Amino acid sequence: MIRKSPIRAVALGLLFLAEAGFCAPAQSANVTISIQDHKFDPPEPHAPANQPITLVVKNLDQTPAEFESKQLKVEKMVIGGGEITLQIRPMPPGRYRFFDDYHQDDAAGFLVVE
Repeated sequence: MIRKSPIRAVALGLLFLAEAGFCAPAQSANVTISIQDHKFDPPEPHAPANQPITLVVKNLDQTPAEFESKQLKVEKMVIGGGEITLQIRPMPPGRYRFFDDYHQDDAAGFLVVE
């Protein structure tokens, strides 16, 4: 007679759930920045490394802005007086440039991941 180990069955079940995406996702770090007078505040927000990031961008100006970062692989319009929420994948430590595509010389900053 073959005996099945209950520990092995539980381990296989947990592995199946993780592979199927049923385990709880990693907590997301929340970062909020604003745009006013075509400048970002703060210009260098910080976020933890290797963790998903929820980035909220508030446009306090009445003119539209286009939040863009080639390194973070995001590009999204923010209407005047509006806000957007971006989900950023876990990033290794580093400085990731972002800018307002309409005002690249004035409105730029770095997401500092550490």
